Order: sequence, then C-alpha cells, then structure tokens
Amino acid sequence: MMSAKTTSRAGLILLGGALLLTLAACKEPEVILQGERETIREGSSAQVENQSRAISLPQQSANSSWQQSHGIEAYRTAHPALSTAPQRVWSVSIGEGDERRSRITASPIFGDGRIYTLDSSVQVSAVSPSGQVLWATDLIPSADGNATGGGLSFHEGVVYVSSGYGVLTALDAKSGKQIWRQKLEATGSGQPSVGGGLVYVVAGDDTGWAVNTKDGRIAWQVSATPSPSNVLGGPAPALTPTLAIFAFGAGDLTATFRNGGLRRWSASVAGQRVGHSTSRIGDVTGGPVVVGSRAYVGNHSGRTVAFDLEDGGRIWTTREGAVGPIWPVGGNLFQVSDLGRLLRLDASSGEVIWAVRLPGYLKDKPGKRSAIVAHYGPVLAGGHVIVVSNDGLLRMFKPEDGSLVRTVEIPDGATTAPIVVGKTLYVVSTKGELHAFR
Repeated sequence: MMSAKTTSRAGLILLGGALLLTLAACKEPEVILQGERETIREGSSAQVENQSRAISLPQQSANSSWQQSHGIEAYRTAHPALSTAPQRVWSVSIGEGDERRSRITASPIFGDGRIYTLDSSVQVSAVSPSGQVLWATDLIPSADGNATGGGLSFHEGVVYVSSGYGVLTALDAKSGKQIWRQKLEATGSGQPSVGGGLVYVVAGDDTGWAVNTKDGRIAWQVSATPSPSNVLGGPAPALTPTLAIFAFGAGDLTATFRNGGLRRWSASVAGQRVGHSTSRIGDVTGGPVVVGSRAYVGNHSGRTVAFDLEDGGRIWTTREGAVGPIWPVGGNLFQVSDLGRLLRLDASSGEVIWAVRLPGYLKDKPGKRSAIVAHYGPVLAGGHVIVVSNDGLLRMFKPEDGSLVRTVEIPDGATTAPIVVGKTLYVVSTKGELHAFR
C-alpha cells in the first residue's frame, strides 16, 4: 500500500506531464525563414581562394602633376608611368621625421613643377624635381603647444595646409609666403580638397568646413557624431561637380551640395572586428573615392562599402577594411586592409579576387614581436601595384594575381603614401627625407 507522501508525489508527476502535453499541443509550428543564413559573429574575414584574373589597364601616362587626393576624379591619373625596376636617384631632408609624440601624416603633392612636403613639426617645404629645397616655411603658431598631423593640397599656384594646431593656411607656391590663415576650432589633420573657390577639410573628425580660397573666410560647415577614438590624418573630402563628400571619425559619411552646404544625404560605414584591439576604431581611413556614379569608402574595422552618389544608397558591403587610400582602376579596387593584406576587389560586386598577406611585425620571431609594420598606398604605376612600408621596402605586385615581383630598399622606411609624377616615384621616410625613385 502506498503512503500518502508517495501518492502526492505521483500526482504531481502526472499533473506535470499533463501540463507539458497541453503546452506542446498549443505550440505553433516553427516557421523556417527563407534566405541565406549569415553568422552573427563578426570576426576575421573568411579565407580567400586567390584567383588569377586578367585586368584591362589604361595606357600608362607620364603625368605632370599630383595636386590633390586621387579620390577626386578630376585629379586622378589612373595609371602613371614608371619603370618596372625603379632605383633611388636622390634623397633630401624636408625637416623633422617621426618622433614619439609627432608623426608625418601628409603625403607629398606635386604642382607647377615642384614637390611640396609637410614634416612632423608643421614645416612646409618646396623641392625641385632634382632634389633641391627651394623654400621652407614654419607654420607653428607662437602661442600654442605641441601638435602633429596635417595635409597638403595644391590649386592654381597656392598650397593649402591643414595642421594639428587646428589651422588652415594658404601659402604662395612660389615663395612660401602666407596668404591667409583660418582657425578651425579643432584639430585639422585631414587633407584639404579644393575646387570652385572653396577649400573643403575635416577638422576634429566631426566637422566639415568650406573656406573661401580668396580670403580664408568660412563659407559654411557641417557636423557629424563625435568619435572618442580615431586615426591621425583623415581622408580628403571627395568632390563631384555638385557634391562634397565628407568622411568622419565615427564612420559617418555626409554628402553636401558644394554651394551652400545643404545636406544631400548621409550614410554610415559600420562594423567591428571582434577580438581585435582596433575593432572599436570606426574611423573612415580609406576614401571616399569617386568613380562614375559611385563612391567607395573603407573603415579601420573591417568594412568597405560602395555607395550610390545619387542618394547614398548602399550597393554592396564587403568585410574588409581599408587603412589607406583605395586605388580604383579597370573595374577593380586595390587597397591595404585593416588586417594587413593587400587586396584586389571587383568594383562592381565587392568580391575579393585575391588577398596577399603583408609583413605584420618589424621583427617576427617566436615569442618576440616588435612594432607593427605600417603599409602605405597602394598606387598602381608602371603596370604594378605598389606598396611602401616602414620596414624599409617598396614592394611591387602583379595586379592580375597579387604575386610579388620586386622589392626596392627605402632608407629608414616609408611614413607616407607615395606619389608618381613624371615617371618618378616620391615618398617621405620616417627620418623626414624625401626620396625619389625612377
């Protein structure tokens, strides 16, 4: 005979079973949604199966200038001429090199037969194609402390200089004398863009400025979301005949009408590399680069996006970042990714055609890793994709399959992206020297 305690326990079990059956009967059938399943984890990029694919390159051009960012179509030479085996022909000091608290962030520019550079202490120099320094102008404000970073552009005989002191300066290109200066109320380390009587620049990584080229007066400004962490030396605004496209530190992209600054559209380049120390740096570091009706933009945390210039609509996204300028040519995009790989993307779809691992550390031995290697570029010149690095090498790759063709020594290593003008490649070293290769 069962005890009262046992009977009570059995009754509870039967009651629980009945409730489960009732709930199961009430449960709706699971709905299987159609479509491709994507992982919710955003880690490293998927393994790429490299392809060797033919590419149609435009004919090489012995261009005579490199005045502004190649993100602007009007100033871009798609395929500059250069020797397949360039050699260093001269080197000259342009001022202070990289230090612990100061860095050279401005790539050289070339206009009216001269190269213009900006060192880590905000000194602008003009250098002849034979390597002679023609003039040097110090732009350190007398009342301010230390600052670093900046950018250069050239337009109609004037050199426009942004600096980490938050000042935009116009210099006479022939003499180096100051024409005007304008305070921007924030660090102005991004490269300026010039056109239509206005200078466009990003300051503080959250404000875009339009400044009159004649007198330096502010025409208008546009603001974005502030970012607590971003990269020194922002990209230049991209210009179309009607729009100025600003990229900001929080990954925001804003297109404004060039005359008046009315906002046309806004977009965002968002994404993170889970498990990577730089995953929360959403700064736009690649682009914007305008090609036809599209703008290509890459960030520092694993995203490259193609946008429609008409309305800012997203055309495609790939989980590869860009830590420097994106080079468009022949329906392809070449870029150095946030994971330290040289990439070739299909510009129409964002497909990764090939990915080549670049050196990651200056000394990579078991248990011993020193400073990370910084890579600058790429540029396509002389039939090759060229990347310069602070490990002391210029590397040339085949655009078809990414295979390494040649390396050339750069004394003290590079600290800026190269430019190619008149069949000569110019690059600034970490020690503050301008090197010429041809």
